[in-house]
Amino acid sequence: MADEKLAKLREATAGLTQISDNEKSGFLSLVGRYLSGDEEIIEWAKIHTPTDEVVVPYDTLESPPEDIEATKKLLDKLAVLKLNGGLGTTMGCTGPKSVIEVRNGFTFLDLIVIQIESLNKKYGSNVPLLLMNSFNTHEDTLKIVEKYANSSIDIHTFNQSQYPRVVADEFLPWPSKGKTDKDGWYPPGHGDIFPSLMNSGKLDLLLSQGKEYVFIANSDNLGAIVDMKILNHLIHKQNEYCMEVTPKTLADVKGGTLISCEGRVQLLEIAQVPDAHVNEFKSIEKFKIFNTNNLWVNLKAIKRLVEADALKMEIIPNPKEVDGVKVLQLETAAGAAIRFFDHAIGINVPRSRFLPVKATSDLQLVQSDLYTLVDGFVTRNSARTNPSNPSIELGPEFKKVGSFLGRFKSIPSIVELDSLKVFGDVWFGSGIVLKGKVTITAKPGVKLEIPDGAVIENKDINGPEDL
Repeated sequence: MADEKLAKLREATAGLTQISDNEKSGFLSLVGRYLSGDEEIIEWAKIHTPTDEVVVPYDTLESPPEDIEATKKLLDKLAVLKLNGGLGTTMGCTGPKSVIEVRNGFTFLDLIVIQIESLNKKYGSNVPLLLMNSFNTHEDTLKIVEKYANSSIDIHTFNQSQYPRVVADEFLPWPSKGKTDKDGWYPPGHGDIFPSLMNSGKLDLLLSQGKEYVFIANSDNLGAIVDMKILNHLIHKQNEYCMEVTPKTLADVKGGTLISCEGRVQLLEIAQVPDAHVNEFKSIEKFKIFNTNNLWVNLKAIKRLVEADALKMEIIPNPKEVDGVKVLQLETAAGAAIRFFDHAIGINVPRSRFLPVKATSDLQLVQSDLYTLVDGFVTRNSARTNPSNPSIELGPEFKKVGSFLGRFKSIPSIVELDSLKVFGDVWFGSGIVLKGKVTITAKPGVKLEIPDGAVIENKDINGPEDL
């Protein structure tokens, strides 16, 4: 049955003129693995917590020499790659998420460019920036990067693969059934980065320039900056792959974690966990760390493994309903590739290296006095004594960036805030200070305005009389 399905799918895929032969074979290989059901089930009893040799504590890394020439030598072996395939739709934006303004009028992409420019200027190095786009973000990104034409860094863009969504009941590619617009296709997750880097010619280009490592991170993670201690460690120890992990908090219990299993380090995602062990997986006691998706990978190793077709990462089935049609898209994650590389390690990094902006509540954190901006680097305010950030929960009125920004005359001071919950039609004046635990709830149909200069500490506010 599976063979028949695959044969039908192969025949229909052959007729799709919109994608390359590489994309067709990548797609069919993924579907073939999915249909064969050969997913390895992790035996729970064989899972071990990794030792400090496998997940290295960041504070044990040696600092590289403070010598400009030595630092330049290290940096000249590095390329930075940002995953730029995501749209800002969850935050009510059109176009690539990386062009949302984060702070002082700068977008994610502006900050990334400024950071690399300042590194190259300081050390006389030539660290290039690569942006992996999806077909959703490609055209917009090409226009956007024009503004960096006079920048001193080499910026390269390339596209990740474009795969056809599969119509679930017939198991045929949707574009072959007439759905030829963008909705008929999908980008198959960031695990696709390795073949796409190779197929685009960018991998060979980087190798020809003497580059040895690529630092991969999500474009919306403001903490993912080049770290000389990590780069120095990997080059000296010849680790082919490094995943940055950081201590879990209750907000991260669903994040993938690193385990040792039969002598190899691998990523364990919640989807792979047997139902009986899900609560154990979420516990902060047993699995103390999670994957930040900041990855450092050796370029020659990528080439070797892609050429051998050896990167068989776990498949993530993603069923969806689009325009009333049930479709299936199969994806992979870059972190899951860790088990195929030699001398792969994790590094347990400070939480400051994980500062993603997934929602407007994250935007409020990075736009507040909790952070300052220097040379494109977002730095945490030392006046904040609590190592973890305040938890912020904003109602649907704040979900879209435009309405979020419109509801604040200025972002309140939150250095001494523990938690904030805002529900209903709430508007903030300027110069407001929030401390401790604050909940603000506007009654249905009532506009609640918090006046300029208000100082609110450990309060539940339901109307002007509570201010």
